Amino acid sequence: MSVTSWFLVSSSGTRHRLPRELIFVGREDCELMLQSRSVDKQHAVINYNPATDQHLVKDLGSLNGTFVNDLRIPEQTYFTLKLSDIVRFGYDILSAF
Repeated sequence: MSVTSWFLVSSSGTRHRLPRELIFVGREDCELMLQSRSVDKQHAVINYNPATDQHLVKDLGSLNGTFVNDLRIPEQTYFTLKLSDIVRFGYDILSAF
């Protein structure tokens, strides 16, 4: 088992530790809540794969999309995150990590 900890770091420098489980990202009733009008109530999920010790992000069909390194990822498809990837939920730069 890995001892590596993964964090999302917001543009303001706030660190959000990623747990080794599935978390929802959105505006309401989510483990990671973002206050942006471009983020849906349940926008995306981030899941941990213990076999590969990696986190994966999946857009839940949001209106404004989920982006990794400024490229919109396909809806309902897991995308593997790498160290130093920039993840953005919607179009607001304040919802980028």
